[in-house]
Amino acid sequence: MRQVDTLIIGGTVVTMNPKRDVFAPGAVAISGSDIVAIGPADRIRAVINADTVVDATDQIVIPGLINAHTHAAMTLLRGLADDLRLDVWLLGYMMPVEREFVGPDFCDVGTRLACAEMLLSGITTFNDMYYFEEDVARTTADVGMRGVLGQTILKFPAPDAGSYDEGIERCRRFIEAWAGHPLITPAVAPHAPYTSTDEILQAATALALEFDVPLHIHLSETALEVQDADRDFGSPPIEYVHRLGLFDAKVIAAHCVHIRPREIPLLAKHGAGVAHNPSSNLKLASGFAPVERMRSAGVPVGIGTDGPASNNDLDMFEEIRLTSFLPKATSGDPTVLPAPEAFAMATIEGARALHMDGTVGSLEVGKRADVVVIDQSGVHSTPRFTLHQDNVYGHLVYAAKSSDVQHVWVNGRRLLADRELLTIDLAAVQARSAEIAQAINDFMLERERSLLNKTVAIGSALSPFAQQETYEIQVKVLVDDVDAVEARLQSSGLEVVKQSVRQQFDTYFLFAGASSGDDRYLRYREDNELVGSDTEGHPANLSVKPSYTLTLMEGIYEREYQDSVILSRSRYTAQAAYSLRFYREYFNPTREYEVVKWRNRYRVKFEDTEFAINIDRVTRPQGLGDFVEIKARTWSASDAEQKAQLTSQLLRKLGLSSRRAVRGDYINLVSSTLV
Repeated sequence: MRQVDTLIIGGTVVTMNPKRDVFAPGAVAISGSDIVAIGPADRIRAVINADTVVDATDQIVIPGLINAHTHAAMTLLRGLADDLRLDVWLLGYMMPVEREFVGPDFCDVGTRLACAEMLLSGITTFNDMYYFEEDVARTTADVGMRGVLGQTILKFPAPDAGSYDEGIERCRRFIEAWAGHPLITPAVAPHAPYTSTDEILQAATALALEFDVPLHIHLSETALEVQDADRDFGSPPIEYVHRLGLFDAKVIAAHCVHIRPREIPLLAKHGAGVAHNPSSNLKLASGFAPVERMRSAGVPVGIGTDGPASNNDLDMFEEIRLTSFLPKATSGDPTVLPAPEAFAMATIEGARALHMDGTVGSLEVGKRADVVVIDQSGVHSTPRFTLHQDNVYGHLVYAAKSSDVQHVWVNGRRLLADRELLTIDLAAVQARSAEIAQAINDFMLERERSLLNKTVAIGSALSPFAQQETYEIQVKVLVDDVDAVEARLQSSGLEVVKQSVRQQFDTYFLFAGASSGDDRYLRYREDNELVGSDTEGHPANLSVKPSYTLTLMEGIYEREYQDSVILSRSRYTAQAAYSLRFYREYFNPTREYEVVKWRNRYRVKFEDTEFAINIDRVTRPQGLGDFVEIKARTWSASDAEQKAQLTSQLLRKLGLSSRRAVRGDYINLVSSTLV
């Protein structure tokens, strides 16, 4: 008789081995970290003695479930911002909060909370991507779970790295520290093509190859991502990263929702794994991944929950069920992705997607003892049939719940017994989670109350320039004949430093409580410079050089001088790195107005002082009129006074009457006209 540590006996053992053997009743013997015997219960009992015997009669014994893609510590951001598009959710809410709060304690508490939820859902292995991954690793190892843990690398500052160079170096140190650990597989995690550069992706690939570790990346998650990749890289994301040599590494590609048919063979050829995230993709309206097409081509596809901030849970039974249902609904064929195949994606195929099928994913002698026992006594499990071996898979995929998980072993160590967590003080974790959540909630309430704070939150991280509280001397005059003004300017003797012709599309956002004359607003500007235009601004056959800015105006009128010249203040200006649609959804304005104009811009020197003279033909809204603006940046009271006097002189020099000066920006004219 062989002596072992643990014998699980009497249940229906679903092995997920190559033959898909099911033993009912069966037994699994564990010694140390490994499975040492498996088979029919009577045969195993005849040759095995165990220190601990677990009676699994009327229960199901399965391999530990594999969560192929998540961001575990984001349990602490669960429910913070829901019902948003991916870009608004990620760039407008998640990343700003992460920059403020994510650190070692956040990652320890968030990961510990995630591990508790995953163990209670039968997950024994998870594939993670986040920051401070060394802290995620320490917590995961302390709990006793298995993790493929990817240190995130971004092209802009992250919570744990001020630059991508620092991020790559941090990733290297993380891999060196955890290589060879029995539970932790360190990985390289460049976030996505749109948050990386060629240099980052190539350096990440080289690092993964140097240490022979996985490379975890988001690919083709949304249609917008693919559209932008076509524009920016000249090809969709998967072709782009293939061109850079990324698939030379052991890639785990998250999502692949909008993968093009010609890209699927690239994944198959290089043995890349895919993590399918049905709940997250549905909640964020990302679409339906072509799971069956990828699997038919030989691509291993696992199932992931994604992060709990976008799902919002870590329930693998829910994900398996959705994984089977979605292709049936989208194809109109109920036979597509039957229960045995869906369950395989959460076990052995998920292990292949993570490049770990040699050690986990099935119950086989010599593999690690990652084992889960599922109760069948619930009302939703009654009755049960045994007409066919596949009945057990149907129960696991279509009827079983995470609440049915009774016992969990990882690497031979028991972590859950009768739904009691043995390695996590759940009450303490939940209490600390509530404290962190309250701090985040207070921070977000303050941010949402301040238009400036909300603007800075998304403006400063990606903008190559960002300015706060800039002041200008300016005057705007309604004119009847802009050609005559331009002729006077040309003959005035003013030194023209630079001249340009532009078409500007200005979108103004106004907010709750603002009246038509309120000076609190945001302006999104698409500024198209017509390169090579003639002096009259004819638009035909010209190339366009676009730029985009976001400007916050609060308290625009600081002072008024003679001739209706005013001192204005812009609270914040930054490059608009995102689309108009993004800002509309992020700021959620009460009202919105658009002004379109052709602008002849002159940079002139007058009395050794530089001014901008803008000659504007407003085309939308029609009938607003044509205007001449004179502006100069200022930085002190005395400088402002001097430039105000020079502006009055420029008015007279150009034959403009201050009696026709209008107060404010175009939004003030438009909103008062339309009210």
